[in-house]
Amino acid sequence: MEGESGSGIGSGSGEVKKQKQKLKLYSFWWSTCSFRVRIALNFKGLKYEYKSVNLLKGEQLNPEFIKLNPSGNVPVLVDGDTVVADSLAILMYLEDKYPHHYPLLPQDIHKRAINYQKCIDEKISSDPDVKLAWAQHYIKKGFVALERLLKDYAGRFATGDEVYLADLFLAPQIHAAVKRFNVDMTQFPLLSRLNEAYNEIPAFQDAMPEKQPDTPLASAS
Repeated sequence: MEGESGSGIGSGSGEVKKQKQKLKLYSFWWSTCSFRVRIALNFKGLKYEYKSVNLLKGEQLNPEFIKLNPSGNVPVLVDGDTVVADSLAILMYLEDKYPHHYPLLPQDIHKRAINYQKCIDEKISSDPDVKLAWAQHYIKKGFVALERLLKDYAGRFATGDEVYLADLFLAPQIHAAVKRFNVDMTQFPLLSRLNEAYNEIPAFQDAMPEKQPDTPLASAS
């Protein structure tokens, strides 16, 4: 199924070169790593074919997928003969391959450093009971640090009034904290404000887990 890209702030960037071929994104609806790549594709106005990899059914272990990514993780981006795994690697590839589309990094070198600093994944236990307590504890700990880190840089978004790489990591992280781990966001006013801003933008909205073709909510509706 094709991803609906080209919406949001990044889509009105004016005259940009057309894609020579459609990208393929191997994704899973609730994967935060896949979420951030979907946001990037939307902001850059890049059309892509959505290829579902159901992690709950173990589809990431299928031989065909392992050929693409031996580590068996999503997301994976296929651009012609080029295959890129790992969300940060994919984001940097998109930035290098499509520089004339919406930029994911600010020109200011200090703000760039803050964006790079944010690009850290957290791994959590696979046990559901342990996961919830563990995740809530470390998400809150991380959010306290983020509130302090971003207080001198945040504008409408994490590092100013434009969406950059840090926002692509923050939005899925906050969304998961609220929707999956029931984190009380009242103690994080800055992150809550950013989350409200993300939720107003089509490029973020269209990338949300609930709107992906492989979400259980889609088949239930």
